Amino acid sequence: MTDKTGEKKSNPAKWRQRTRLVRGGQERSAFEETSEGLFLTSGYVYGTADEAEKAFKGDVERYMYSRYANPTVTMFEKRLAQLEGAEKCVATSSGMAAVFAALACQLQAGDRVVSSRALFGSCLYIIDEQLPKFGIETVLVDGTDLDQWKQALSQKTQCVFLETPSNPCLEIIDIRAVCDLAHEAGAKVIVDNVFATPVLQHPLELGADIIMYSATKHIDGQGRTMGGAILTNDMDFFEESLTPFFRHTGPTLSPFNAWVMVKGLETLDVRVARHCENALDVAEYLSGRKGITKVLYPGLESHPQHELAMSQMSSGSTIVSFEIDGGKEAAFGFLNRLGLIDISNNLGDAKSLTTHPATTTHQRLSPEDRLATGISDGLVRLSVGLEDVEDLKEDLDQALG
Repeated sequence: MTDKTGEKKSNPAKWRQRTRLVRGGQERSAFEETSEGLFLTSGYVYGTADEAEKAFKGDVERYMYSRYANPTVTMFEKRLAQLEGAEKCVATSSGMAAVFAALACQLQAGDRVVSSRALFGSCLYIIDEQLPKFGIETVLVDGTDLDQWKQALSQKTQCVFLETPSNPCLEIIDIRAVCDLAHEAGAKVIVDNVFATPVLQHPLELGADIIMYSATKHIDGQGRTMGGAILTNDMDFFEESLTPFFRHTGPTLSPFNAWVMVKGLETLDVRVARHCENALDVAEYLSGRKGITKVLYPGLESHPQHELAMSQMSSGSTIVSFEIDGGKEAAFGFLNRLGLIDISNNLGDAKSLTTHPATTTHQRLSPEDRLATGISDGLVRLSVGLEDVEDLKEDLDQALG
């Protein structure tokens, strides 16, 4: 960053996390605006035909078309990359666009993918149903079982995909151990870091090659816009695989949505801290509540991978999942009695939101597959918001009866 005389005022490389969230990637226009500029343009003009030719040849770096790049989108990408400690970030129109692009850009018929079984429903659909249509072999494993990872990765593999904590049962996968196994098999590792957020967990530091986000969740965090992101330090992957795929298939984030995401990043640290504080309080409250047979929250010592979670994450996440005694009927009764907390399949929002995974986010799975990943008919997922936690507990109390 420089002042109007061109003198350096501060070194962004030395900024700490909270400063990067507020100021990272900002480029002011000639108007010297305080807030980031919103560039609602699809195209850009050239001074001469020669300049256009050089741009398309790649001889000069400049904005050409907003499907490729846009100043507002660039600011979001740079800010998120600085937060994550990544060399490169590509923003996408949604989280699922990020998932598909990160996989499809580097795979072809005959390749092999190994993935954890406990995934968000749409991610599992891509891994288990879409990729095989293109002649790609996919193998699902229990993400918490390193022996299954070892067996699956005992032969050459192109890509490994996992999410930790998982949706909705908050299983924790040993990122470093899986990355070591994957790299021995020649695979690049993609980590879906949505539940942990870039504030709580940094998979690149644990050996991952690629991180993806649904920025719709905590990064916006206020239910306004959709977006996604892919981050990496692997320049070969970025330049040879991701960039051409992204430019020519068009999963582009709109400038307006990017502007909203940039503003969301400014408050991400303080919001996630309060989310986690409230979530731990709610998890502890539910743990002693009659009618609750199981509470899943990585920040609780009762979580089966609590130690691993706390070694990888700085806090226990913003999500609490719990099982209500009485199956679907009891779960639906609980949801329908809630007065403050909303029923919604979204998460990471300022408002507390809850859903019944077996009939919403994971309803496409067979009953057997749901049970294999811990999704019972009584399971409820709660995204804990920013309300006063005492109001949340009072609402849960009356809904539980």
